[in-house]
Amino acid sequence: MAIIALVSAKGSPGVTTTTLACALTWHRRLVLAECDPSGGSVLAGYLGGVLDGPRGIGELAVGELRDGSLESAFWSQLVDLDAPRRERLLLPGVIDPAQAGSVTPLWHRFADFFLDLERGRPPYDVLVDCGRLQVANPPWPILRAAAVVLLVTRAKLPDLSATRSMIRAIERDFTEHRVPPGTLRLLPIGDGHGRGEISKALRLPVIARLPEDPRTAEVLTLGGTVRAGRPLMRAAGALEVPIRALLDRRRARLAWPAAQGVPDAV
Repeated sequence: MAIIALVSAKGSPGVTTTTLACALTWHRRLVLAECDPSGGSVLAGYLGGVLDGPRGIGELAVGELRDGSLESAFWSQLVDLDAPRRERLLLPGVIDPAQAGSVTPLWHRFADFFLDLERGRPPYDVLVDCGRLQVANPPWPILRAAAVVLLVTRAKLPDLSATRSMIRAIERDFTEHRVPPGTLRLLPIGDGHGRGEISKALRLPVIARLPEDPRTAEVLTLGGTVRAGRPLMRAAGALEVPIRALLDRRRARLAWPAAQGVPDAV
């Protein structure tokens, strides 16, 4: 499925917990990459800080700037969430604010590297937690490289209002950088306005809706036993189906001119 990026407009609507729930329930090999400029939280939260020593995207960035070691160092910086199978891997985010300065100039480099993982042996998809866009130096290159960008929002009016302006900012950026249409989708969480109402008001398709599940969100945030039957985990697992369908339709559309012997549109 290549790169699937999750991002929010403001506040804490659940981007990290949603991304982690998907990583723990989807069926293909994947890497969960924490690319939130404000810092990663899975290592200290869900994993309870049990791993010693620095690890993650900050260390990769320092090494890449120093001696171009991203390819050779990447796999050693990952955490196996389903050990020892190495099918659900975590690339922890920055934990030291000083590391953010090293990561920011490398968003393009990481985007290209994540794209290559789909073509690896074995192939890996990449779920990217991009955090909030209303921060300094958001990971725009990763969003532009993503096959699908999920804009996570609460379904209440204040959040939807902030999301509306963020949609327009993303659409302007994607148009400027010639990102293929159909990349952006809404992912509302919790009670509030209905799916059809949200889609009509924000002029963007809603790919699915996740339930409010505070008990599971707490486990994913602070650690504990994840129960597959909980509402959030079931819904996160089911989200894989419409995303796969969306990607299949998009790939078929992009491949159609070549299959018909017609040059691709410029």
